[in-house]
Amino acid sequence: MIGPAPARTFEHIAVLMGGWSAEREVSLNSGAAVADALEGEGYRVTRIDVARDIAQRLVEVKPQACFNALHGKFGEDGCVQGVLECFEIPYTHSGVLSSALAMHKERAKAVMKPAGIPVANAVIVTRRQAMAEHALPPPYVVKPLTEGSSVGVVIVQKADESPPVRIGEDGDLDDVVMVERYVAGRELTCAVIGDFVTDVTDILPAEGLQFYDYQAKYGAGGSRHQVPAKLSPDIYQSIRKCTLAAHQALGCRGVSRADFRFDDTPGGTGELVCLEVNTQPGMTTTSLVPELAAHAGWSFGELVRWIIEDASCNR
Repeated sequence: MIGPAPARTFEHIAVLMGGWSAEREVSLNSGAAVADALEGEGYRVTRIDVARDIAQRLVEVKPQACFNALHGKFGEDGCVQGVLECFEIPYTHSGVLSSALAMHKERAKAVMKPAGIPVANAVIVTRRQAMAEHALPPPYVVKPLTEGSSVGVVIVQKADESPPVRIGEDGDLDDVVMVERYVAGRELTCAVIGDFVTDVTDILPAEGLQFYDYQAKYGAGGSRHQVPAKLSPDIYQSIRKCTLAAHQALGCRGVSRADFRFDDTPGGTGELVCLEVNTQPGMTTTSLVPELAAHAGWSFGELVRWIIEDASCNR
């Protein structure tokens, strides 16, 4: 059970949101929900829609701490964390190194696998190569190396004779992508809050959606969540154990969420794999981590208060 939320020690909080990544709209939603909740908890809050003048804005605002509600590039990959370290402003979630590691899917696998966390085999190729020929025997998944929220993910089915004709947006075809073996089955997630490991959520995309993609995550009726997931006790505890192990192996701090696939399809492999660790999970009142915290007895306000009171430098 999560203990009581800490008392307030900071007074003035800057909530960093928006930014310029592909996940800007998601971040704005997270940031607005967090800012409202912090104000409800008695903090003075300044909302900052992060642009490239963020250093100047921090000098002007002079917050005592920053709640990082950014998602995607710059906000989740160690960059804004480095800026905050330079200004010695305490901030939430993971630090520079762990943020960069977790955001880079290839590097994250290289750290997690030796720690005993099951991951799916993958290769790194350019977009040009991925569109020219199959980099792995189908079925497989093509993912950007450093994006979240399932942005730019393409699934190649077993029956597909040719590779995808389009991967990602128009841009440099020499950009690299990860081609990962597809694991059938259920989409499951679990979180760490401090040293507390939550229950497990079974994510059930709406009918017609292939997987927990952007539409399933953020579209109305895109998915439903079952907490706790109905799994055998050994699989359930394996997910919780791997979630904590991944959090620790990557050096995460504060809150993180690990996503898994479990193949319990008829005639399936029965394997469990960790897809990724998210160091900046969504923070709307209906997002996965707040939902798991609520299941453990914490209100959304108590959760955001715990996260901001955990803020520090040198994370």
